[in-house]
Amino acid sequence: MSDIEMIRAARARIGDRLRRTPLLRAPALDRMAGRPLLVKAECLQVTGSFKARGGWSAVSALPEDIRARGVIAFSSGNHAQGVAHAAREHGIPAVILMPKDAPQAKIDGTRALGAEVVPFDRETDDRDAMGAALAEERGLTLIKPFDAPLVIAGQGTTGLEIAEQASELGVSEAEVLVCCGGGGLSAGIALALEAQAPKMRLRTTEPEGFDDTARSLAAGEIRRNARLNGSICDAIVTPQPGDITFPILRRLAGPGLVVTEEEVLRAMALAFRHLKIVIEPGGAVALAAALFHPGEIEGEAVIAVATGGNVDGPLFARALETAR
Repeated sequence: MSDIEMIRAARARIGDRLRRTPLLRAPALDRMAGRPLLVKAECLQVTGSFKARGGWSAVSALPEDIRARGVIAFSSGNHAQGVAHAAREHGIPAVILMPKDAPQAKIDGTRALGAEVVPFDRETDDRDAMGAALAEERGLTLIKPFDAPLVIAGQGTTGLEIAEQASELGVSEAEVLVCCGGGGLSAGIALALEAQAPKMRLRTTEPEGFDDTARSLAAGEIRRNARLNGSICDAIVTPQPGDITFPILRRLAGPGLVVTEEEVLRAMALAFRHLKIVIEPGGAVALAAALFHPGEIEGEAVIAVATGGNVDGPLFARALETAR
């Protein structure tokens, strides 16, 4: 099980190999949110998302002889690039199973990092069986996208930075909104805040129709999504919360927040206009909640994590059109 000591150890292994991403602020967004709004720009992270943290944490912790054989991962793009980056920097092979309908920018980015991309069909292929066969054949180690202690610990380094940077700005109490798929980032940040900023409360954020975490938190037990695709927020579409992540969130998180795709697109456009950053749909869900659901948020300040910026051009152009 991940804990604060694992998160601190992950941070030590990461060192200066990844970025300490900034907390950004714009007066226009403060007005919309009805309170000071700080945006943790993980879209500026190496590989364009926070997933570089979990990938590095997991790969760097493997025994050297096992790591040398290589790693394998399943991902629609951001975890793929995080693992591929860590593998390249450690000089080992990486095989990534990616759905055929993943954004082209993410497929191209993964290949550019030197990974072997194996495509699969979400509806007809048995991804797990494909991965298991490749892992056994080549001696690869599976790096899970969220439900793994070392990955959660790596993502939790984001929370350590949030606590430190907010303190530097004089903010000690806030709701911290995090885009949530399986819950690895949310759980890691929640653990970090519990230790380093106990007056801050984590809130998960999800798109309509894929709000398994919000429904699970409300029910007190894991609930599944009825659909596994069909959202522009591909980065955070998962069947259900993780078996490891959900107990952490049930203990530490407030009620989940849910936004519409239209709100996501508007948030992307506003982030570009006022913060000068590019956020992908799944990475803009937390900002959308802060901007368009202020009545559901408590406290004098809010922090939104912009989790990724790997978006195809046509979809980003669609988002910019909403600002007209």
